[in-house]
Amino acid sequence: MTVLLLEDEYPAAERLQRLLRQAAPEAQVSAVLDSVAGALAWLDAHPAPDLILSDIQLADGLSLEVFEQTVVRSPVIFTTAYDAYAIRAFKANSVDYLLKPVKLAELTTALTKLREWRTPTAQPIPLPPNDTAHRLERLLDSLPRPDQQYKTRFLVRSGEQLLPLPAAQVAWFQSRHETTTLATTDGCRFVVDYTLEQLESLLDPRQFFRLNRQFIAQLPAVQRLHPHFNGKLLLELHPAPTDEVLVSREKAAAVKSWLEGG
Repeated sequence: MTVLLLEDEYPAAERLQRLLRQAAPEAQVSAVLDSVAGALAWLDAHPAPDLILSDIQLADGLSLEVFEQTVVRSPVIFTTAYDAYAIRAFKANSVDYLLKPVKLAELTTALTKLREWRTPTAQPIPLPPNDTAHRLERLLDSLPRPDQQYKTRFLVRSGEQLLPLPAAQVAWFQSRHETTTLATTDGCRFVVDYTLEQLESLLDPRQFFRLNRQFIAQLPAVQRLHPHFNGKLLLELHPAPTDEVLVSREKAAAVKSWLEGG
């Protein structure tokens, strides 16, 4: 089974490949790509893989754009921290829609679905149209309820005490030297026991955004955007971190859309 992996975060891509080796030892990852443009170019130049394992948000936009801009016959398992794109994902030959952090058991179940749905010749094909309603029903049932709450507070250590800190008071998170630091809106700093990848799945994506490999920021913390070299953006955050906050050219449009509420 050949697999195309679409994921713009290196740690997440490595983790998915480890899970895939456990869930399907026969799988061969043909390529790991981090952008819509890269995926379109690869699909144009290579035979369709047996499976596409794809995050929703890539470096230069949503992976769903790939399936809207070209014909893709390969089945897809989406892996994402966001459930807002479920209906669009369903239209793109989706086998399953797994919320991050992906668990081995969930990936194994999704791969079992794929094996059941394939023809004896192992050629990937869309499901029959008359199965559409059943697929959509199962997909929606598997998602969190609309009233699901994102993380609203963190326990942080202050001296010998643990204090509950509302997420609304968080300005940004920074990962540095394998340590994640939380900065509050009034400038306090606390170390938290989460990776940025874990935080992506815990925080409300309407309020928090992964700016780069080092930073996740909340909307009010972003004060200004400055054009930088090679199409990058330099962001001013409040309170100001000691390191520059640069957004890649590929991710700049996604950051602007988030800030505009798009």
